[in-house]
Amino acid sequence: MDFSIAALLAHLSDDKLVAAKMLEKKLGCEDDENIQKLQIALEALEKIGLVTKERGKYRKNKEESVVEAKLRCSSKGFCFAIQDSEDADDIYVRESHLSNAWNGDRVLVKIIKEGTRRRSPEGEVKLILERANPSLLAQVKQDNEGFLAVPLDDRLLFELTLRQNGQDLATAIDHLVHVSVLRYPIGEHPPLGQVTRVLGSDAEAAADTDIVCCKHDLPQAFTDAVLTSADSLPTTLNPADMEQRRDLTDLLTFTIENETTDGLWLIENAFTIEPIDQQQWQIGLHITDVAHYIEPDSSLDRAAKKRGTSVYLGERRLPLFPDGVQKRCSLISGENRLTISILLNLDDKGQVIEFEICPSVIRVDHALSYQRVQTLLSNPDEVEPSQQPLVERLQTLLLNLCPLIKAQRLQRGSFEIQFEKFTAYKDEGRKGVIFASSTLPVRSLLSELAVLAGIVVGKHLSTLEIPAIYCGQPEPDWDELEDLIKLSNNLGLDLSLSTEEEVSSQDYQAFTLAFATSNAQKVLNFMLQTTLKPVKYSSHPIPHFGLAYQEGYVHCVSPGQRYGDLWIQRVIKILFAEGRDRRNKIAKNAVNLGSSTSHGQINWNILPTAIQESLTEEFHAIVAHLNERDKIAEDAEKDLEGLKKAEKMKARTGHVFRGLITGVQSYGFFVEIEDLLVEGLVHVSSLKDDWYEYRARHSCLVGRKNRTAYRLGDEVEVEVKNVDYYRQQIDLVTVGGGSTARNEDLEED
Repeated sequence: MDFSIAALLAHLSDDKLVAAKMLEKKLGCEDDENIQKLQIALEALEKIGLVTKERGKYRKNKEESVVEAKLRCSSKGFCFAIQDSEDADDIYVRESHLSNAWNGDRVLVKIIKEGTRRRSPEGEVKLILERANPSLLAQVKQDNEGFLAVPLDDRLLFELTLRQNGQDLATAIDHLVHVSVLRYPIGEHPPLGQVTRVLGSDAEAAADTDIVCCKHDLPQAFTDAVLTSADSLPTTLNPADMEQRRDLTDLLTFTIENETTDGLWLIENAFTIEPIDQQQWQIGLHITDVAHYIEPDSSLDRAAKKRGTSVYLGERRLPLFPDGVQKRCSLISGENRLTISILLNLDDKGQVIEFEICPSVIRVDHALSYQRVQTLLSNPDEVEPSQQPLVERLQTLLLNLCPLIKAQRLQRGSFEIQFEKFTAYKDEGRKGVIFASSTLPVRSLLSELAVLAGIVVGKHLSTLEIPAIYCGQPEPDWDELEDLIKLSNNLGLDLSLSTEEEVSSQDYQAFTLAFATSNAQKVLNFMLQTTLKPVKYSSHPIPHFGLAYQEGYVHCVSPGQRYGDLWIQRVIKILFAEGRDRRNKIAKNAVNLGSSTSHGQINWNILPTAIQESLTEEFHAIVAHLNERDKIAEDAEKDLEGLKKAEKMKARTGHVFRGLITGVQSYGFFVEIEDLLVEGLVHVSSLKDDWYEYRARHSCLVGRKNRTAYRLGDEVEVEVKNVDYYRQQIDLVTVGGGSTARNEDLEED
């Protein structure tokens, strides 16, 4: 079926009856086959007591001691069910209680034994809500019964019977293949699969992007129906499109993008800056109006919702929308385009004194690259007279106002990390932090403006009590920071947390300032960003650690790359189309629903109750899906980066590098090769010169006889011994380095 049980249950509540026809619409059941599958699913859920049918409509039943969670299994067969709530206990699930669920599946778990202070609660899988592995990577083998697929992921403890389907599987034995799951295990019947593609003789022979796409089941193409819908979008604007929009086509407007941007890349943001008086400026951030073209529940919308976000795999991009949408919506030079404009009035200290959000029409005058902007700002005297007005605006925006906006953010306690790698988004992206660049400062300065836009839009929607999809970031775990603080202190930096109770954004700000004084800044900053938790979506305002912002922040500048941003755009349009700008019809004075001047003036419900409730229900149902899709995209992007590093180090087998010890365990120590930002393991068994003992208190390995120590922060010379490409594991052996053990290192823990 094209929908999951999780998606079905998300559209049901325990206090409201929902008609089957409404479920068909919400789940996109357009043909008889999917409608029949929906009916079968509803009847099954009714039989096991999860759903009740009343007068032909359905509602969800509450059941004590049953929770929704995601399975995380180990190669040894035991699993934990991880609940979505940060504070909820993980639930231990024995292999015999998995009910044919696999690693990564979303499940309903019934708690059968309560937890104690020292032991996790124990549970059994009652229902599989959503399968995480509709396809997988495997190797083909043959037995007496036929051909089998053995998953490469050792957390998937099963083999699939392969259906030949006219394929010559004998030629694929021991090869790496992509297998589509045709049937999941039922009772004693094993799962059934079919080879969809032979990727190579092994992982190293296969293309790394193919491995990542198959491993994470990333959609690599759109259906013909979706492509046709995209290509049929109107190519010109008509007078009706321009109604009720602010005409901003006379303003000097520019875009700033990567130099590699091609015609199929969606340019989503344009900028304007105009003086208000000698001490105030109005900055305009104009966002392409994707919501104008993508109707809710259309084929384009359902395809985008399923993807959730664009995925960036090196030079390969898996977009949210087909090229037809991007051609229609991209803010290209010389053409009128529909946008949602965020107009920010700033004073000479960079503070927002007033803002307005409005539907608009713009025309881009200059399409610039980051590199071109850097050149214009570096050599303003060499600019042609015709470009002087543009350069003056760029100077005001990027050299005067954006640094002031940045100062406001840093004053809140936020931080930035010096790192020469950028996300595909102009805001803080999935990492939750702004990366500063010494080679391309324009990029990070524009991030300040994009983040500020998310702050004012979030503030506006929360103040008007309009439902929204908010974005936040949990604070890091102390455990993630402990080794980094020890490492930094061993390198001569005096690092500590301001309080033992929690980690604060101000701590990270202090860390980055301290790292700037170290010779190991590159490694320390890289390690610091790995301690950050990914951003999360929520249907209510939540704190954002990386931005040090507590009051409700939204992602809104990338509606063509993130589905959540598209919905924020829809909410803004609903506000203007359906919102009440006065208490009642006879009231003479109306407020501007798009302006911050309306704050404090409204004491009535702006949206009709039905629309308000529908949006609230929609957002509550969608945030878990968006978080899941973001997690998959981040994992895929990390996977590709890991494969690239493994490939690079495979070619350097036998080479010697200098590195920094960044982690020590009883089984060995981890070394970060600074120039490449590649981490490898020196296993304790490779240390042949002595018997080494682990000292947890001092995070070091100490030789019994030679008193050689390998501790956090020590420099070592290592040789690349072996590389497991698929698992991205790099084995190193020491050639030199380490330090002399201190007396306290020799003491037993």
